[in-house]
Amino acid sequence: QLQASGGGSVQAGGSLKLSCAASRRLFSNNGMGWFRQAPGEEREFVAGISWNGVSRTYADSVTGRFTISRDNSKNSVFLQMNSLNPEDTAVYYCAASRTAYGSRHSTQYRYWGQGTLVTVSS
Repeated sequence: QLQASGGGSVQAGGSLKLSCAASRRLFSNNGMGWFRQAPGEEREFVAGISWNGVSRTYADSVTGRFTISRDNSKNSVFLQMNSLNPEDTAVYYCAASRTAYGSRHSTQYRYWGQGTLVTVSS
């Protein structure tokens, strides 16, 4: 129901754009979020967006480098990642919120995609 794509390997300073396609049932009127999990670490919030794209929130570690967006006509959410560094290496997950907003808290998300791996080399 959530399909993330766009991961890959890049060098530090490079960019990647992640995409997540959702079923209409999950996407309509729901906030969306991106989370990531590095090896040996807990899953952490990256970015969230409200159902209409007006409200966006970011983790401090990615503010100014990452941009979350959505295209409701395509039931898709995106994460543009610029100025990547090795600390951004992780599996990235998209998730559909239980509410209309993209919360920082993983418990607010009901559905999760399978994850896409991003590897940043120095």
